[in-house]
Amino acid sequence: MLSTIGDDAGKVWQYLDKNGSASVTKITNETEISKSDVQRAIGWLLKEDKLTIEVVGRAETLSLK
Repeated sequence: MLSTIGDDAGKVWQYLDKNGSASVTKITNETEISKSDVQRAIGWLLKEDKLTIEVVGRAETLSLK
C-alpha cells in the first residue's frame, strides 16, 4: 500500500508540474487515480512540503511549491 501511495504521489506531482494548479476533482478525472488515492497522495506530498493548498470561496486548488 505504501508503495502505491508513493507512486500516486509521483503521478499527482507530475500532473501539477505539467499542468499547473488544479482541483482534486480535475486531478482525479485527468489522471484516472481514484479520489481516495489522490487524497492519500496529497497527504504524502504535504508531508514532504511539496504542495500548497489555496482556498477561494469553497474551492480548493492544489499547486506545487
